[in-house]
Amino acid sequence: MDEHKLLMTRRHFFGVGSTGIGTAALASIFAGEARASGGLPGLPHFPPTAKRVIYLFQHGAPSQLDLFDYKPKLQTQRGNDLPDSIRMGQRLTGMTAYQAKFPTAPSIFKFAQHGQSGTWLSELLPHTAQVADELCIVKSLQTEAINHDPAVTFFQTGFQIAGRPSMGAWIAYGLGSEYEDLPAFVVMVSQGVGNTQALADREWGSGFLPTKYQGVKFRSGADPVLYLSNPPGYDGTARRRFLDDLAKLNQITYQDFQDPEISTRIAQYEMAFRMQSSVPELTDLSKEPPETFEMYGPDSRQPGTYAANCILARRLAERGVRFIQLFHRGWDQHNNLPKEIRGQCLQTDQPSAALIQDLKQRGLLKDTLVVWGGEFGRTVYSQGALTETNYGRDHHPRCFTMWMAGGGIKGGLTYGETDDFSYNIVKDPVDVYDLNATILHCLGVDHTKLTYKFQGRHFRLTDVHGNVVRPLLI
Repeated sequence: MDEHKLLMTRRHFFGVGSTGIGTAALASIFAGEARASGGLPGLPHFPPTAKRVIYLFQHGAPSQLDLFDYKPKLQTQRGNDLPDSIRMGQRLTGMTAYQAKFPTAPSIFKFAQHGQSGTWLSELLPHTAQVADELCIVKSLQTEAINHDPAVTFFQTGFQIAGRPSMGAWIAYGLGSEYEDLPAFVVMVSQGVGNTQALADREWGSGFLPTKYQGVKFRSGADPVLYLSNPPGYDGTARRRFLDDLAKLNQITYQDFQDPEISTRIAQYEMAFRMQSSVPELTDLSKEPPETFEMYGPDSRQPGTYAANCILARRLAERGVRFIQLFHRGWDQHNNLPKEIRGQCLQTDQPSAALIQDLKQRGLLKDTLVVWGGEFGRTVYSQGALTETNYGRDHHPRCFTMWMAGGGIKGGLTYGETDDFSYNIVKDPVDVYDLNATILHCLGVDHTKLTYKFQGRHFRLTDVHGNVVRPLLI
């Protein structure tokens, strides 16, 4: 045996000895017969209410107390130590565990009711207030993680330790894309004004799924996708000839080893070739009318901002991309929260609301699920000194708020309740597994049946947990 044959795995061995279905499938790629959207046979499991998801992930954890969870009784508790009966010995981060006192810090921002639903929202969200009746606000989210990286990883993959597929990868694997010239899963990242936590590319990775299901990261600038454009002196015709010849070599290797990553590599090359035409058209906002930029706010003309990415999210939704995820960094407000959260809301409030309005007026909101939220909440007590105008908040996984809109979700609904300190859930808890199960349900996917066998076990996004939160559904 030569060196390559020595590397053959058991799976590859049986693949070579099989009926040749893999080779036939590979040949169809070369023949151009497999340029459909992909996805698994039998999915969706039932009629979906959403065809796609736009996930507005607020990286760093927004304060529910200053945005959504109105607690007027807290005003009488300012500066008082958080009662032991409320904290109940729950674990703290290393940043506040040393504190002798935990001074209660009511929000300094005003709240008011909005829409026919009477939804309570902070004065920091005047534009979100205009779409209050489209939103389902869930105040009773809880998570297992208390630090950023495991908490974000848990939200994205259903596990706190890196290595499992992200939600977008699961959805791309199960449902594929509606449009062959763009990937099923696209990611964009923007930077806010506050403290920034690390954000690893594995948060949109494919884990043990084939790599063709990982998210494709769009960047601001001349090349939205790295290595997509041709180098100087190399035109599209030459690239086409090169890809054809490379595909023939890959086919020979595939026939020897039956490695599914080879077919993945071929599919990615072909996708990149098609994206050379589709991506420049997609990311060119020059043909958007002035009214669009007015709707999304002053930052929307600047590439790479949250506002500009929200416009791109709508354009991706129009083109049938299945899972669109925006990460906006800067919500980690351990100190100087009043100033920093104002800046974050100035960057995100108008574009988030505009996206809802834009999707609705184009008839897309009814089958597009929009999700907004971060990895956990913030504490009612101040981290460090508390003054009349300044405070900070530590991480708080026990309860926090997210909102959803469109795609079969009830608008104008507020679900779940927390105690008077926004410290514990007192009604209708929703954990991360439940949220992810509900998102998949809107897409017509039974979360217990979307599985992938790896190392002898059938894995899924919700692991062995999760229940669809049916009161949120239309």
